[in-house]
Amino acid sequence: MNFSVSEGTKMNEQSGQSSVSRETSRLNGNKTMQIRVDKIASVCHRLNLHKEEQIITENLQPVQGNITVVRSLGEKSVYGELELEEGRMAKIFENDYIIGALGSRNALKGYVGTVPATLKAGEIINMLNLGGVIGICTGVNKDLGPPLKVEVVGQVVRKGRILNLNDATIPTHDHLDPKCRIPIIAVSGTCMSAGKTKVCATLCQQLSQRGLHVNAGKLSGVAARKDLFSFEDHGADMTLSFVDCGLPSTADIESIAPIAKSIINELWEDKPDVVVVELGDGIIGGYSVMTYFDDAELYAATRAHICCANDPVGAYGAKAVFDKRGQKIDLFSGPVTDNEVGCGYIVEGLGIKAINARNDAEELADEVCRLLGWNDLVGVHKDGPQAG
Repeated sequence: MNFSVSEGTKMNEQSGQSSVSRETSRLNGNKTMQIRVDKIASVCHRLNLHKEEQIITENLQPVQGNITVVRSLGEKSVYGELELEEGRMAKIFENDYIIGALGSRNALKGYVGTVPATLKAGEIINMLNLGGVIGICTGVNKDLGPPLKVEVVGQVVRKGRILNLNDATIPTHDHLDPKCRIPIIAVSGTCMSAGKTKVCATLCQQLSQRGLHVNAGKLSGVAARKDLFSFEDHGADMTLSFVDCGLPSTADIESIAPIAKSIINELWEDKPDVVVVELGDGIIGGYSVMTYFDDAELYAATRAHICCANDPVGAYGAKAVFDKRGQKIDLFSGPVTDNEVGCGYIVEGLGIKAINARNDAEELADEVCRLLGWNDLVGVHKDGPQAG
């Protein structure tokens, strides 16, 4: 039987408590059914989903990455949009039927949440991020307000099984390709919103303008395509993220090293001159960022390490973290370098170069070229070699 849920009966939400709507009760009598949704979230972009899909409404599985249909129980003026498959941002309206993926989030400046322990049609859970990661919210950022409540409708099935992000991934690798010697530039940060994406995008732009073939990846964080689109808009030829490895986020995973190697190997297949990778979130946080630096193979392949910080204390702490590990930061960027106050402290107090990506983009690229041994590209800017 085919049934368009978007034409069904609305849930009675006066109590605000978890309950089963009449339409969901109606669906529970069917093992599978066809549903038409309003929006497909970007976290699902590799799966070639359609507005009409087959779902089950019984025996749902609360597994990370499982593709789940929910119904919006309201609207929000702040953090009330969804990034769609193609990357366009769309407002979520009340009673929108949305396809997303179950996952966790550990955002310092966003929501904290996890995959529910159990899952039934009619239960109320939350939209955890703009990319369509869905779960139970356990921590709220007051600047964003309460997370959007959504009602579980069912899970998408194909060939008799629940669809998961793992059903459409790039090849997995435990080691970097030994035949490839393309340099990696790693961009870390002291926390989210510290300027990492800006640095990566700037390097993509500046290095590509110097005639280099640049690919870029995002190795940790929570699902959204906007950062990858920024890299592409600034000159990256190919981009990938942990979502391409079947993960809605890297929250609480044991190590991102296998993810990083899979992404880097795939980016290397395109034969770029350099690979720029962003380590989303902070080096101290819930997204397993430091496991990148724990891996000797990855660290040895990283030819330049840029760390972004918001203030001098953050820069001091980051240096202390890596000093204790016997590892280095090649230069600092981010808000701490917005003017001479922070830059002066980093250079004089920490003995590390400080370059702002917004104010000194060409200088940032020049320094990276020096670190990579590409001295012939120092001073080569968009309009040709720099005079003088």
